[in-house]
Amino acid sequence: MVAAGMTVSMAACGNKAENYYEPGVTNTDTSQTDFTIMGGISALSPGYEDNEVLNQMQEDAGIKINWNVMSDSLAEQVNIRIAGRQLPDAFMAVGFSNYDITTYGGDGAFIDLSPYLTEEYMPNLSKILEENPDIRSAITMSDGGIYGLPSGERMGTAGIGADEDYNIYQFPQFAMINKVWLDELELEVPTTLDELHEVLKAFEENDMATYYGNEAGSTIPMSTGFDQWCWGQNAFYAGFGFTNWPNDVINDLELNGDGKVDFVCADEKYRDALTYFHDWYDEGLMDVEMFSQDDKQLMAKCQQGKVGVSTWWWFDLWGEHKDDYVYLPVLDGPDGTHNVTLRSAPPLSCGNLSITCACKSPANLLKFFDQWYDPENVMQLQYGPIGTYFTEQDDDGVWQSITEEEAQKEYGKSVAELKGVSEVYGPKLILSNYYGSTFALEDAAVIRLTDLYETWMPYVDEKAAYPTDCVFTEDELDVIDRYKTDFENAVSEQEGLWIKEGGPTDGEWEAYVKKLKDTCGMEELLKVYQDAYDRYMEAR
Repeated sequence: MVAAGMTVSMAACGNKAENYYEPGVTNTDTSQTDFTIMGGISALSPGYEDNEVLNQMQEDAGIKINWNVMSDSLAEQVNIRIAGRQLPDAFMAVGFSNYDITTYGGDGAFIDLSPYLTEEYMPNLSKILEENPDIRSAITMSDGGIYGLPSGERMGTAGIGADEDYNIYQFPQFAMINKVWLDELELEVPTTLDELHEVLKAFEENDMATYYGNEAGSTIPMSTGFDQWCWGQNAFYAGFGFTNWPNDVINDLELNGDGKVDFVCADEKYRDALTYFHDWYDEGLMDVEMFSQDDKQLMAKCQQGKVGVSTWWWFDLWGEHKDDYVYLPVLDGPDGTHNVTLRSAPPLSCGNLSITCACKSPANLLKFFDQWYDPENVMQLQYGPIGTYFTEQDDDGVWQSITEEEAQKEYGKSVAELKGVSEVYGPKLILSNYYGSTFALEDAAVIRLTDLYETWMPYVDEKAAYPTDCVFTEDELDVIDRYKTDFENAVSEQEGLWIKEGGPTDGEWEAYVKKLKDTCGMEELLKVYQDAYDRYMEAR
């Protein structure tokens, strides 16, 4: 629902005249009770006029909303309203970028919400911000203003009752090994990279794919993608003190415990890893197609019983053979290193609800939206109302969702379709502790989070991960646009060449680092990411 290309100036309230609100100043007018909201909606939704959850919240807030929502042509219609200087009271589920929000907030079209984020005006949200200062940082723009309410979903290990909350996406690659093959060869599950190397050689020498009736010579000891999100080789770099996860910010960026950022791809430990894994590749232990295959090709090889070791989101990669596999631990490196670097969690957004300068009584409208930050309310806005999508509570008061069979019998729809009809787009914030306390996690999510917490997280020594919520200035975005793609491509290309062909020699390494600095803007990028992170921490 991203409204791309909104380049029209939004100084639409009389060039900061009649309705302009000074940033940081509360408007105490409460005379307006009818509001118009424009924004996006699910293509399956019948509209919001008869939505029982929204109507009850309007009644509780003492307001009435005229919904101008659409699933098609949203960006076009928003631009028309902006160009014609006919702003609604608020835009909802448009998906403005941080750059848009800063621009429109700076010229007065969007009001600064920071003075309303208090117990007096928004008790639910202000409590969340107090308990989660990183959320306040994520919605604070580079000029210090807050022009949109937070939205996002934080599914993490707190949802299964764990003491520490790790996001489900922070460790995307689960490494797995064929335990049946190990048992046939009377081998133990390896705990180090060197032990895994010996196991992979045994898989190849004994042509273990024939165990499943495959033709002779079809064994692939280890197969992954290359620098892929949940199916790459990246998890195996942990033995050298890092994991260069594909990143929502920029690949290979790492945040150290002291708050300083750097690029792991210019570190000697990265060089050591590539030298080490080239030997595996040269010995035929890593799939020669790892650099070109897609996930479907990898999955087919695994499901045919040809692959001994791979990575995936969880065991479903292996199809009918999934019960033959067990997780590999985070493997110790040649010098005993066993740490794993966490990947950044998905970003929050503040582009799904912004109040414009056309709104006469923002406090009244924000009273309505503060109700969205109640766990039981956001549960219903995300999935569907109690009595429709949520059918009963367990002994702990946790709401249980409708089953597939019940949805088909009662409504003639799948559970996913029922959600699509009922879901309300907008500033919904679902925190990890809502799962298991307000409504139940899906069974698959419980399994993965449990595996994540018990199998992988004991190896995490350093929890620092660069936040995807950092806000960049216009000049910083220009630097990122100028260098990011070339930088990532240069690193990826060289990484692949060194794994396949060997190296790097001292001369090759020096030339590579020089190229990253002189041509690919590495130092300029580091400054941008460091400055943005420092501002992020200051806003907490």
